[in-house]
Amino acid sequence: MAGVISFGSVNIGSSHIPFLTGDNYSDWKEKILLTLGCMDINLALRVDEPPIPTESSTPSERASYKRWERSNRLSICLIKSHIGKNIRSSIPECTKEKEYMIAIEQQFVSSDKALASTLITKLSSMKHMGDKGVREHFIKIRDIAA
Repeated sequence: MAGVISFGSVNIGSSHIPFLTGDNYSDWKEKILLTLGCMDINLALRVDEPPIPTESSTPSERASYKRWERSNRLSICLIKSHIGKNIRSSIPECTKEKEYMIAIEQQFVSSDKALASTLITKLSSMKHMGDKGVREHFIKIRDIAA
């Protein structure tokens, strides 16, 4: 099965990650982080980039950089593959996973505040007009609050 890694009896795949849209950032981020952790490719998110190996670098330093670089590259590929093209174009290009996640978060923090402001205004200005029942009015209020 493509995109699936098996750990004993547990299959971890990227198919359960939703595409990032304007209203599901929190759920998307939670599932991306879980998947990166389970696939063990979240090293670039947890650890700062080690120095680029030179001629005098030890084999351990070279291996450390190689693991970090692989984690960074695969993580960015997975993240980008679960963002719609229309949203991806509004996020600045980054070469590091940690920077890319911060750029995505900054994109959605402002939109979350705008959405919250719109919903609060809508809730505070709602009035029961009597054309429909009170039950329907409460259902509208509940839906906006959700």
